[in-house]
Amino acid sequence: MKIRWRSIFKLITAVLVVFFLPVGIMLALYHFGDKPGYRQYGRHATTGQAPDPSSSEAVIQVYAARAARWRGAIGVHTWIATKRSYETHYTRLEVIGYRVRWGGNAVQIRSGTPDAMWFGQYPTLLREIRGDQDMDGLIDRLQEVAIDYPYSDQYTIWPGPNSNTFTAHVARKIPELMLELPSNALGKDYIPGNKFMAAPPSGTGIQISAGGYLGATLALEEGFEINILGLSAGIDLYPPALKLPGVGRLGWPDTRRFDYPQSNP
Repeated sequence: MKIRWRSIFKLITAVLVVFFLPVGIMLALYHFGDKPGYRQYGRHATTGQAPDPSSSEAVIQVYAARAARWRGAIGVHTWIATKRSYETHYTRLEVIGYRVRWGGNAVQIRSGTPDAMWFGQYPTLLREIRGDQDMDGLIDRLQEVAIDYPYSDQYTIWPGPNSNTFTAHVARKIPELMLELPSNALGKDYIPGNKFMAAPPSGTGIQISAGGYLGATLALEEGFEINILGLSAGIDLYPPALKLPGVGRLGWPDTRRFDYPQSNP
């Protein structure tokens, strides 16, 4: 069989342009551009995106912000914030890598500012659900899943498990979130339990993954994504957007706010 070198060359070129060129551009911008400082914005500075905690509303929010230092050029850190109807403070659920290096638990469930700057980076609200006391049970389930996260003693930047693996895992267990994580949430495609196939974080389709190194996703929320070496690229039809590694979403934003129980997302 004759090898079609021209077709192979085109395929390699396409992979380099779609998956690695955007990452290279983001790294160059980080190296030569301004680097926002953690102290400049304050450790717990709110960005005004969360409802007043003194209200009787139950709230779940999911945020993403560029990761610290050079890692922010190619990826984001994600976390979940919750407040039950009777509470007057928010609880943050997230995985912190340096906790493992100090011999602690990677999963942190603690009171905190839900929409705080993350190492000088402004967070983007991905999902918000509001409700009354009927939603408190959903928050209970969410926190139980977070406590049972199977990699509480592990953290690997690439390809996972990391903070985005944690958020994706919780979302798979709580499909009511219908959470779509950004394409630059490195580690979201690492499926716990060495599984090759699972539902994507949104629970609206199917995802295959070989240890986070190679895979694909087809879902109503995520659209179509391909994962190569932990880098995700794809296209979303609702709302329309191009998804690139490092860069993230180019097109209509996908911040979703709805009441619980969901009627019209």
